[in-house]
Amino acid sequence: MPPSFRDLFPNPKPIIGMIHLAGASPRERLERAYAELQIYQSEGVDGAIIEDYHGSFEDLVRVLSDSRFAKLELVIGINYLASPFDSQALASVSRHARFVQYDDIQTLDEEESVKYDLRRGSYPRLAVFGGVRFKGNRPTGRPLEQDIKRAMGRCEAIVTTGSGTGIETPLIKLQEFRALMGDFPLIVGAGVTAENVARQLEYADGAIVGSYFKPDGNTELPVDRTRVKDLMDVVKQLRRN
Repeated sequence: MPPSFRDLFPNPKPIIGMIHLAGASPRERLERAYAELQIYQSEGVDGAIIEDYHGSFEDLVRVLSDSRFAKLELVIGINYLASPFDSQALASVSRHARFVQYDDIQTLDEEESVKYDLRRGSYPRLAVFGGVRFKGNRPTGRPLEQDIKRAMGRCEAIVTTGSGTGIETPLIKLQEFRALMGDFPLIVGAGVTAENVARQLEYADGAIVGSYFKPDGNTELPVDRTRVKDLMDVVKQLRRN
């Protein structure tokens, strides 16, 4: 049985940083990923998603296989954009990967649903974060309540976003999701900043932060420690309160 969201992240309102695998060469992408994960850990970020946004399948395997990553305490997840249905198999390269993300879990057709269920059943130790009304995904034509109900049966947490990368997720959208989801875990997946994280976490159970941690929101640049610290200072204060 997959671990629950709250088993994965014992801290309230966890922050999950993105690793976009940018760099001019395989070696640079590997070394930058490790350096960024070290920044996340030292500044108190709870987890990280390693994603082939700028990298490749080979880069993902290289990162997951590197022995240094076993020493990190971050909760590691995988988002394999090029082939989501292979996410679990890829994550199994490392026993330290604990979850996978599917950006779109709401539009699976009958054949895809069978394929998804087989993957999920074959890798029971991996939690799934599933995207609903996620940036860039086609609408289903169904009411939001139906999309959420279907997704809650397929994953351990639902992720939603605004209209694009770096764009704040509207609070009214988070409020609508929260009202329909009860206490099922809801993650805000884009547009979180040090300035809005407190408001966003009033309704979300956690946040995925990517472009905000980069200078000027440029995902090709290395993570900026100052920006990570600024956001985590706010989150730590929220937890103390």
